[in-house]
Amino acid sequence: MSQINVFHEFIRYAEQEHLPIEGVAIADGDRVIEEHRFTPSLARNIYSHTKSYAVTGIGVAVEEGLLSLDDRLVDAFPEYVPDDAQPELRRITLRHLLTMSSGFNHPYLMNEDRRAGTGAPDYMAYMLTRRVEREPGSEFCYSSADSDLAGRMLEQATGERLGEYLFRTVFSKLDQGFPMWEADPQGHHIAGGGIHMTLTDMLKLGQVHLNGGVWHGRRIVGEEWVRMASSKQIDIPVTNIWTCGYGFQFWMSPYPGAYRADGAYGQITTVLPDQGLVVAVQCPETGDFDNVVRPALHEHLLLPLCV
Repeated sequence: MSQINVFHEFIRYAEQEHLPIEGVAIADGDRVIEEHRFTPSLARNIYSHTKSYAVTGIGVAVEEGLLSLDDRLVDAFPEYVPDDAQPELRRITLRHLLTMSSGFNHPYLMNEDRRAGTGAPDYMAYMLTRRVEREPGSEFCYSSADSDLAGRMLEQATGERLGEYLFRTVFSKLDQGFPMWEADPQGHHIAGGGIHMTLTDMLKLGQVHLNGGVWHGRRIVGEEWVRMASSKQIDIPVTNIWTCGYGFQFWMSPYPGAYRADGAYGQITTVLPDQGLVVAVQCPETGDFDNVVRPALHEHLLLPLCV
């Protein structure tokens, strides 16, 4: 079955099953091949899909020599380090933050926590007084705080706010403008979530990575960084077909060489390198997303595209 036929069969299945999906699109490295909307096309919160955008900017900063994966969190923010800081806190590096292995071992500063005011008004002061429960680098624990701390390290290294740096190095080059983006109480954009994008704009990040860091002939981020970010850097607990490992703010996917940017409630861009394709989906905050992931998205779209 052709790629287009697979896509259309998925649309028919989604409509038949009344799946909670707002839109789905398929692209190669240069163009959107097909897009189908179940609801009007509007910029929406893509939640933790934001993390994959933030790490792309971090990759640019690393290539510019402004940051290193071995840079320590405490060296970037000595004024926040408690006098009685744990030795483990002093060993947290940018690499640990990007692989969700800081050792805090708790999902800090997730969306519901930020809504409740946890950590306000100073997220850095809050996090650097949390107990480090595991040796950094030893264990995966998904936490938006790790992403936010990495984003703050980028700001410290570049002298720019995260949003400013991402606009200059990524968004403007993808003709996306400046997105609506959640910020913390001090005005720092949240590296762990909160960007609002349309489906096809969200899809562009996958196209850049499919092309090894290039967008329409223009280099966005280096090929070596793309390779590292999109390959497994740490094992994670296996709970379902989607838990295949974690790279740098990208999840591994259960298809050859595949990986994804993944936001809450189903804001997902999956890169299928062997097929030369990118597949993106956006979903509402209400509805049974498990029925979208399994069996719909897996069995009726992504897996057939890989056959």
